[in-house]
Amino acid sequence: MVRDPFADEDVPDLQAVLDALDDPDCRKIVRELEEPMTADEISERSGVPLSTTYRKLELLTEASLLEEGTEIRPDGQHASRYTVAFEEVVIALAENRDFEVEITRRPRTADERLASLWSEVRKET
Repeated sequence: MVRDPFADEDVPDLQAVLDALDDPDCRKIVRELEEPMTADEISERSGVPLSTTYRKLELLTEASLLEEGTEIRPDGQHASRYTVAFEEVVIALAENRDFEVEITRRPRTADERLASLWSEVRKET
């Protein structure tokens, strides 16, 4: 099922966020992502082996901490590019004594929203 890329209320699983932020390689990847990059570029810049980089990118994406977009190339060999999808992560104790996670995101441009939609459609085909 395609996730709605226009929905800004994407609430990630608390444990997924904690697992991703607890992982030193994941934190290293987030620090290096100052601009959109491919897995190869992230691996090279962070020093994390490529096979490990793919696993960490999946962990970060599932936790809604990274967004995966698609770079359209004229040769048809499109590439996934990753960007940091948050400005702040807050873990709080709710009134019912359950932990909550809230992720503050920067507003997305129309181009970013369209790229996200394309990425979701691509995953389904």
